[in-house]
Amino acid sequence: MPPKNTKIELLAPVGNFEKLEIAVHYGADAVYLADKKFSLRNFSDNFSFEEMKKATEFASENNVKVYVACNIYTRNFEQKDLEAYLADIGKINPDALIVTDPGVFWSARRLIPAIPLHLSTQANTTNYRTVQFWEELGVKRVNMARELSLEEINEISCQTSAEIEAFVHGAMCISYSGRCLLSSFLTKRDSNRGMCSHPCRWSYSVVEELRPGEYMPIEEDHRGTYIFNSRDLCMIEHIPEMIHAGITSLKIEGRMKSINYLASTVKVYREAIDTFYADPDNFRVKKEWVNQITSINHRDYCTGFYFNDPDQVAPNYINSKPLEGHKFIGKVLESKGQNLSLIQVRNKIFTDDRIEILSKNGPIRHDTIFEIINSSQHRVDFAQPGEVVSIRLNRPCQYNDLLRRTGEKP
Repeated sequence: MPPKNTKIELLAPVGNFEKLEIAVHYGADAVYLADKKFSLRNFSDNFSFEEMKKATEFASENNVKVYVACNIYTRNFEQKDLEAYLADIGKINPDALIVTDPGVFWSARRLIPAIPLHLSTQANTTNYRTVQFWEELGVKRVNMARELSLEEINEISCQTSAEIEAFVHGAMCISYSGRCLLSSFLTKRDSNRGMCSHPCRWSYSVVEELRPGEYMPIEEDHRGTYIFNSRDLCMIEHIPEMIHAGITSLKIEGRMKSINYLASTVKVYREAIDTFYADPDNFRVKKEWVNQITSINHRDYCTGFYFNDPDQVAPNYINSKPLEGHKFIGKVLESKGQNLSLIQVRNKIFTDDRIEILSKNGPIRHDTIFEIINSSQHRVDFAQPGEVVSIRLNRPCQYNDLLRRTGEKP
């Protein structure tokens, strides 16, 4: 293991304050978030300035680092607003600012020199000379281009003292490190400015010029062909290889994903990382980790470019989306004693529902909803999304535990 590697960091995406609490609860070492502008996820809730300040304070109280994304490619008319924004970031004092645009980098170095700078994967860093270049200019960490193998990343790590960040899980752009213009051409929404409409996920068919209206699928699929549709990255079975490659931080993709996705991925990768460091020689991938990570909604998983396996980077031609093994139904707001838990309902629940409980520590617990008590303290047979109700289970829950239905109502 490279000597500069202490314990690898688990970096989680947070699109709003609720997701921040979930990421912290389930064990993230660091989170990345953004303001409502100058970020590549403009359709995520994101944070206002005051919310970002509160988020940074909350994370610091829980010994979790905060990295603020400012990774769009800016235009001329935005330069004054950018400088004002960077000055505000300086007041919040996050643990790092994530940048891509050399102009943003230059402005940040000038205006907020005390805040470390991380280089986004959007910068397409593919070799150690480029990392050395950015390191000499003052970049502390570089997120590697998606198309690199672990062997290449290891060589880069050995040739530089900069921190190395790499994605460990989540959706992947079909284009070169996310530098895509499909959305701009087809919907006039610039993916490099946080407004991607994801046309790479659409279905496509061939139309012959003299036969308008006749759509011929390239593959035999009645829905069309998903020729740009990449599979999702999942490296849960390869944590040792990523650690031995000299990576400093494992990054989960998904600021726009649900809290169910976030809790599941953070919990699984947290447990896998901790298990490896506790006993590296006897590390084994637990079946429950794989089951948990495959139970959330996802496209077919792959290991991307990490092992130079062409089968792993073939497009997901049939747009396969394995069904979730459960349905997210609620989040615990308070443990009330006597096995009663106050929950916020996210999907309709019924008395006698069989559920599973995702807690911060330990395996998934299975239980049954024996009683539902509404806000008027009346027993009811069901509760609707948006309601806050108390439910009685076999055992108590903790704040921010997630509840998921595993079977239909008897």
